[in-house]
Amino acid sequence: MKKALAIDVGGTKIYNTIINENGEIISEIEKRHTPKTFEEIEKIFKDIIQKYENEVDVIAFATCGAVNNSNNGILGSTGNIAEGYPKMNFTSLSKKRVFVENDANAAAWAEHIIGASKGMPYSIMITLGTGVGGGIILDNKLYKGKNGAAGEMHFKMRTDKHRKCTCGAWDCFEIYASGTGLKLTAEEMLNNKDVTTYDVIDGWQKGDAKMTAIFKKWENDILEGLIGLANLFDPDVIVLSGSMAEFVDTEYLTEKVNSEIVTTPTRIVKAQAGNYSGMIGAALLALGVKN
Repeated sequence: MKKALAIDVGGTKIYNTIINENGEIISEIEKRHTPKTFEEIEKIFKDIIQKYENEVDVIAFATCGAVNNSNNGILGSTGNIAEGYPKMNFTSLSKKRVFVENDANAAAWAEHIIGASKGMPYSIMITLGTGVGGGIILDNKLYKGKNGAAGEMHFKMRTDKHRKCTCGAWDCFEIYASGTGLKLTAEEMLNNKDVTTYDVIDGWQKGDAKMTAIFKKWENDILEGLIGLANLFDPDVIVLSGSMAEFVDTEYLTEKVNSEIVTTPTRIVKAQAGNYSGMIGAALLALGVKN
């Protein structure tokens, strides 16, 4: 059975492990803090690959940033990783074939092959964390757009320039549906800059009326985005992943989405591929595993 060395690159952490064609993690998961410079990141990549490349058939990266359609380089990256990272020459890092994919796209593929959207030709995966990521599967294929940048969840939620998004534009879905969005909603509704997402979640779980109102406002902001995505893509399912997804009510979202969309009914479900779905999806893509 073929195996991939999978490396997950985020702005704060780098993980690596070995994954087989069944999407099974078959070695220890190693974790490192993401260095602040390009040179240090490149050195970590080389150290990991030198240690394991003789045990695997391919090197598979799941990385922050948009990845080109040749799956060998980055078009642009997030602001919390070293300057110059998009210039990384991934193919030069190993004597084995190197495959690169955006982390959210890779996670969407993992859900498609072994997770919540398995067996469904049309699906969207939304990652709800500090920010919002996305991956789109159309006709059992990962949809990447003309250059590889599709799936960015930065469509408009308002037109009055209410919140500046991390991308530099105003009022994107991400700045409302993310954990950051929940904190901003709490700040606005409580007029308190010190409130945290933990405060909101804890209060909501304990039945506090103010925190419940904040939480429901945030959940309904997510709902508005899901309605738009369902109308655009008519998916079998929309999968919610990430640290914030565990708190949302998927039955409520499914009912409300289906009551408002003009396309055919869909379902909102929680991800099943696990915390390392990015590495799993990148490995499966690199190994050519399909439904």
